[in-house]
Amino acid sequence: MVKEIILNDTSIHVDHYKEEADDGLHNIIIIFKVTSEKYHDITTLLYEGVFDVKVPERGLAFRGKIQQYSTSITNLYEKEQVGDFTLSLHEVKN
Repeated sequence: MVKEIILNDTSIHVDHYKEEADDGLHNIIIIFKVTSEKYHDITTLLYEGVFDVKVPERGLAFRGKIQQYSTSITNLYEKEQVGDFTLSLHEVKN
């Protein structure tokens, strides 16, 4: 089971990982927890939209963009909150 991915040098611990191929391009879906303390950093990162994606446990590296993104909670700006983020990344051709 994959426990970590790296987006643009930011390590993210994942709770769920699914990998697919679409016309020879990688597509990964992850679910990870975000605390109110990390909310700003993570959302600022995700606003970049396109990333250098690395999955060290799979030896996988590609350039990917957000295909879909959602969160289980909208009040992560409040202290001591934790939300589940779901993120789908699709490999982009160079």
